[in-house]
Amino acid sequence: MKHYQPMTFTIPGLKGISAKTIEEHLKLYAGYVKNANLILDKIEEYMADSEANAYILGELQRRFSFEFNGMRNHEHYFGQLEGGAEALSENSALRSAIESQAPSVDVWLAGFKAIALTRGIGWAILYWDPVMKQLTHGWVDEQHLGHLVGLVPILMLDMWEHSYVADYQPSGKKQYIDDYFLNINWDVIENQFIQATKNA
Repeated sequence: MKHYQPMTFTIPGLKGISAKTIEEHLKLYAGYVKNANLILDKIEEYMADSEANAYILGELQRRFSFEFNGMRNHEHYFGQLEGGAEALSENSALRSAIESQAPSVDVWLAGFKAIALTRGIGWAILYWDPVMKQLTHGWVDEQHLGHLVGLVPILMLDMWEHSYVADYQPSGKKQYIDDYFLNINWDVIENQFIQATKNA
């Protein structure tokens, strides 16, 4: 089976989020890639006698979902910061979709930020539902528990403590969320949305 390769990201200086935090965060991302590959190798090894190794294989598959989603989630997260902050265009397709479901982008964003403040570690996610042709919010515990099947992630916000505590302290969670949105390149998010709706 092919191995995954870590992506590289060109992330400029950010408001509130230090270069050191990004550096350490990228090391965690690289660890997810490495562990996903190691688990795949082990699965292949134990599949030689799948009946005898059924329990081990089941546990490895559970762990693989954690490592794999940790890898993919972070690729979204860091990709959204590439190229520097860019506002959501007034005539963007994503803005139109948001405004068709919420009174305004500001009202939508306040709702998304409220989800991001969910107690515990996890991810706040804006999805595109290709069946219902609408945007949907989600919360994922850890990296993998609660992903909505068949929905395409458009925007992902890491709410694990490693993403903000060094810069904001535990009490600064809300400020981290506000600052992250000041650093987003909405052109990247827009492209995600266009691809998701094109493939629907």
